[in-house]
Amino acid sequence: MITLETYETEQGRMVASADTALVGDVYEEDGVRVDVDPEFYGETAADRGDVMKALRGASIANLVGEDAVEAGVDADIVDETNVLRVDGVPHAQMVRL
Repeated sequence: MITLETYETEQGRMVASADTALVGDVYEEDGVRVDVDPEFYGETAADRGDVMKALRGASIANLVGEDAVEAGVDADIVDETNVLRVDGVPHAQMVRL
């Protein structure tokens, strides 16, 4: 499962999505830290289709985990070559200008 939270900002919709099993964890490697904070990534379960739909309307996105990042790739929002792995966990961010 994947979590999905959306936020309306001055720059447009922001989407935060993470693999459910990762929520609450912190990953660090080579000075990079990814905090999968449940207050930001939420605990609302969603399926891949829900995440892809939300991403298509997003201006900003933060994705953590295999399933969440894969949803971003499948939605043509994330290029696989730009996915960062922190302690083995995939992380991607997107900003649409």
